[in-house]
Amino acid sequence: MQGDPTYLVVENDKTLATYGINAVCTHLGCVVPWNKAENKFLCPCHGSQYNYQGKVVRGPAPLSLALAHADIDEGKVIFVPWAETDFRTGDAPWWS
Repeated sequence: MQGDPTYLVVENDKTLATYGINAVCTHLGCVVPWNKAENKFLCPCHGSQYNYQGKVVRGPAPLSLALAHADIDEGKVIFVPWAETDFRTGDAPWWS
């Protein structure tokens, strides 16, 4: 996952969320853009859809988008691998 495009998540109160969302589709590896009009990530290749937290809501993607911890260190955003339970599914992370 190192080097993969990762979305920063801004909470409703305009603060940076403590997690980032890997932008690589779990189906065939396309980069999944955010679609503001539909309020979800939509894969342009085969139609997979993910909610605002990157949880898969429509296939063919078999899994949710990977997570990373997000933090700010001396003005720079730092992503750290997410090894804990996936808060969206309650499962162990498939990406670690």
